[in-house]
Amino acid sequence: MTHPVLVDPYAAEAATGIRPDLIRQWLRREHLTHHGYDRFGRVLVDLREVQARQERAAA
Repeated sequence: MTHPVLVDPYAAEAATGIRPDLIRQWLRREHLTHHGYDRFGRVLVDLREVQARQERAAA
């Protein structure tokens, strides 16, 4: 089992090109797992999960 690569939506955007508002929408719709918040109050998501969701959405 691999450990999640936890990033905020802005870092996920830099890595994938997916806008932070779309990532938050996927969180609200429970397409992504919420992994808490960083010390600045930003939501954390697993970068690998975002990339997998992006691939499913593109198919």
